[in-house]
Amino acid sequence: MAGIDWLVLSGTLIFIVAYGVIKTRKFNSLKDHLRGGNSSNWWTIGLSVMATQASAITFLSTPGQAFHDGMGFVQFYFGLPLAMIVICMVFIPIYHKLKVYTAYEFLEQRFDLKTRTLAALLFLIQRGLAAGITIFAPAIILSTILGWNLKLLNVTIGILVIIYTVSGGTKAVSITQKQQMFVIMSGMFIAFFIILNSLPEDINFSNAIDIAGIGGKMKVLDFSFDINERYTFWSGITGGLFLALSYFGTDQSQVQRYLSGKSVRESQLGLMFNAVLKIPMQFFILLVGVMVFVFFEFNPAPINFNPQVIDYLEQTRDPNYLIQKENYIKIKNDKKNLQYSYVKLKNDGDKTLEVKNKIIELQLLEKNSRNNIKKIVAKKNSDLETNDKDYVFIYFILNFLPKGIIGLLLAVILSAAMSSTASELNALSTTTVIDLYKRNHKEFKSEIHYLKASKWFTIMWGIIAIIFASFGTLFENLIQLVNLIGSIFYGTILGIFLVAFFVKKVKGNAVFYSACISQTFIFLIYYFTTIGYLWLNFIGAFVTITSAIIIQKIIRKI
Repeated sequence: MAGIDWLVLSGTLIFIVAYGVIKTRKFNSLKDHLRGGNSSNWWTIGLSVMATQASAITFLSTPGQAFHDGMGFVQFYFGLPLAMIVICMVFIPIYHKLKVYTAYEFLEQRFDLKTRTLAALLFLIQRGLAAGITIFAPAIILSTILGWNLKLLNVTIGILVIIYTVSGGTKAVSITQKQQMFVIMSGMFIAFFIILNSLPEDINFSNAIDIAGIGGKMKVLDFSFDINERYTFWSGITGGLFLALSYFGTDQSQVQRYLSGKSVRESQLGLMFNAVLKIPMQFFILLVGVMVFVFFEFNPAPINFNPQVIDYLEQTRDPNYLIQKENYIKIKNDKKNLQYSYVKLKNDGDKTLEVKNKIIELQLLEKNSRNNIKKIVAKKNSDLETNDKDYVFIYFILNFLPKGIIGLLLAVILSAAMSSTASELNALSTTTVIDLYKRNHKEFKSEIHYLKASKWFTIMWGIIAIIFASFGTLFENLIQLVNLIGSIFYGTILGIFLVAFFVKKVKGNAVFYSACISQTFIFLIYYFTTIGYLWLNFIGAFVTITSAIIIQKIIRKI
């Protein structure tokens, strides 16, 4: 990177952190630290909720997801607006009326202590793992750029986030996330227009969409009923609805964002802000990835986007690799020429079917070449990460964006990492100190004691996240891994809350045992079936609710 890029990157991050520390230096009570003094307005809440969800993984992985698999991932978010309406009508009024610090306090009032504790523990497990992934994501970027040790970077980034979170609490998280979202969206829009301007002169936006369509990247809606298909309209509107209900309604990392609101109305407006803007934002980020795909149809692209894989192959000079590389270069050149021919014929109004079919054939050959390279590397060096989805966008940033913009885009990704990880550590600390430590602490302790305890628990969860990050892998794709972890636990947690809100006859013992049954059932489904993970949210909630009703009836008869 050039000096100007380092200046932009460091200046942006230093400004955001300094702004948050300065603005929150006078907040020093437990209420200020955990609920931001209940002083946030609706647009601060809205941006904070959006920034908490939009981690570095969103801006690192989503473009790569679109590059490989197209726009279909946007269906994952179709249930979100419906979930926001339910949360605004049911969840928020109850939380504000009870003046709770965490969502799980409500469960003890409705059921009993063991149910509250179980829900809190399920949250702590899944969110603790997810926090590790949000640290791991930016570490990948810097290790790729600087060639530094990945585990050392996990530790370094984790420590920086711990310091940032401990110093400011909820208020610092909310305040800085406004600046972070401005940096994030500015950077993505700039990248999008640079990509369009970097396409060949004869290729306009309409042509780019056509080319993406040939590559199978523009299929947004899938109305099939195949439950093994991860992203369909039906999985998004059902599984996505239950995932969003659980994430925004019961996950403390999000609940804490709108519990800091001045009033019920401010919190509701903040969530409806997300209901309106979340799907368009994700659609746009996916479209950036699709445009990166089009860009590489006319520009050189490596056979694997992980530079460590290419360096290894170039050093070993494996004969099979050299053959695959030669074939790959020829395929890319032939395909580029056909793309030019396709655009010219289409613009002239001539038939394009034959050229289109040839392009599709070459795309399949290109995909086979990429897969063959992964197999070659996996046999020779299993330590290297051959899955390169999460490297696509960062490769484009480093090799094709102008100086200065590179630093801005890296600031985008690291800002997102800071905002999301800070929210998670803040929520993990709050849940631990309120639902476990304070609730089970029999001796009277001052508010200052619990404020200090919350900071120590922040440090503890930061260390746990660093440890998990140090053993992380790219799985299939980082953004899918985060959602998979959530889906394994969220259905059960949501089921507990839905019973609490809507099934008044069910008591504590019944819902506790039903939650244990549901969570066990979800683990079995995940390990022994290939069902799409979004459905786990619906199944978990359904099993919890139905088994709670059945168990309650049995208890009454006994």
